[in-house]
Amino acid sequence: MRSTMQFRVRYQETDQMGIVHHSVYFIWFEMGRTELMRERNLSYRECETRGWLLPLVESGAQYINPARYDDLIELETEMVLDKGAAFVFNYVVRNAVDHQILAKGFTKHVCVNREFKIDKQATKELKELFQL
Repeated sequence: MRSTMQFRVRYQETDQMGIVHHSVYFIWFEMGRTELMRERNLSYRECETRGWLLPLVESGAQYINPARYDDLIELETEMVLDKGAAFVFNYVVRNAVDHQILAKGFTKHVCVNREFKIDKQATKELKELFQL
């Protein structure tokens, strides 16, 4: 399951060198994850309303080329079903004009209830939804 979106780098996302700060990529990853879920007609808000929480349990990024203010960015998000209760999202950040890869990353999440216990039924429903 894959989703792609485009947006422009905002000035506030850059550091004193005019390059996107490394922490911003994880904000972008969240945007991609949210849109991928929305494309499956499931919003984060709906998950929370159902009592499903999706905490981050692992993440990583590789910064390959710098992104700069006003660059047009293409973010590709792919969801990979993992064993057990885990969901892994992989991300590729590209310059949308020249298609140069800027960064790659991943986030790993589990589905828990409001008591922070693994929610097996919710995990099953989410995995079925994402396999469509």
